[in-house]
Amino acid sequence: MNSQRFFRRDKPMAISRRRFLQFTAGGAAALGVNLFDNPMLRKAFAGAVQETPIIWLAAGACSGCSVSLLNALAPRIQDVLLDQVIPGHHTELAFHPTVMAASGDLAMQAMYDTEERPFLLVVEGSITTADGGRHCEVGEKHGHGITSVEHLERLGRKAKAVIAVGSCASFGGVPAANMNPTGSKGAIEVLRAKGINTPAVNLPGCAIHPDWFIGTVAALLLGGPEAIKVDEHGRPEMIYKKLIHDNCPLRGQFDAGQFAQKFGDEGCLYKLGCKGPVTRSNCPEKKFNSGTNWCIDNGHPCQGCTQPEYPYEQTMWGTVPIKDATPPAAYPPIFTDRKQKVDVTPAYAALAGAAAGVVGARMFGKKPAESSQDQDREE
Repeated sequence: MNSQRFFRRDKPMAISRRRFLQFTAGGAAALGVNLFDNPMLRKAFAGAVQETPIIWLAAGACSGCSVSLLNALAPRIQDVLLDQVIPGHHTELAFHPTVMAASGDLAMQAMYDTEERPFLLVVEGSITTADGGRHCEVGEKHGHGITSVEHLERLGRKAKAVIAVGSCASFGGVPAANMNPTGSKGAIEVLRAKGINTPAVNLPGCAIHPDWFIGTVAALLLGGPEAIKVDEHGRPEMIYKKLIHDNCPLRGQFDAGQFAQKFGDEGCLYKLGCKGPVTRSNCPEKKFNSGTNWCIDNGHPCQGCTQPEYPYEQTMWGTVPIKDATPPAAYPPIFTDRKQKVDVTPAYAALAGAAAGVVGARMFGKKPAESSQDQDREE
């Protein structure tokens, strides 16, 4: 291999001991090699660990995303806060009003001290902008409360990157619903309006899955903000690329036209307001509560909490238009007895017919006519 492709003879690349160890650790992690079993290497890496403090700004929030993060299983929250998230990088939760021991002036001083170093800013909750932002204040100065808008503007200019955690911090969420008297907005929207272009990522969800946050932080530490490919809403594609509808365990009932008419009924939950056909996230794969359950498995429609429209202006229980009935990614469609009564209202019959007749036939490599003949033989 020609070394000139990577090094210029007139300007050789300089690499420090710290950078060499970080590159080596990153490569070992990718290969699944545990270098820390060697005491000598463990000592060498200890001197190359990079500290990255985190300021967690809680604005107009219910703290649900904080609670979700505390339920992290692999790695556990203790590992995230006390150990290296990735080899060579250690995070420090320097300011978090929900879990930190300090309060009052001591807590605020921890924030001020941290922002003098390179840090990550995590925002939980919507940013209230009406009435000068006085609907949400964090700490005080000279006897007056400091608004979340002021904190966001000051910290957002200094941070290495901003992570908006949860639906409220990403797009306004529940506080921005209906008439929105507090002027609640997403953190990145507020930053951009003030001309602050710090790299930022939205992690919507009500609440987020802890893996979404930990994975995003790890990606930032490994490759920087440019390593995270985001969609048109600023969400990492590695998390929010797939439609819920494509991986839903009830997709077969949708394709067959079997819809639940009320809660507790068998069948697809689309008529009960399920937003799965327009919602993007990996909830079906990750599940919540340590991989135990998620909305659909619990018999509840997807509420679309990762979408900018959440919680939907008109009603949470209304149906959403389906633009694309894509083939299921994980669950094959089912074929039911044609004599069985199914929902044949025009709108649902068209959707179910298109999906079951065309998508289903392609899944099994048959033409629609051949599929019907096989069913006739079985009957």
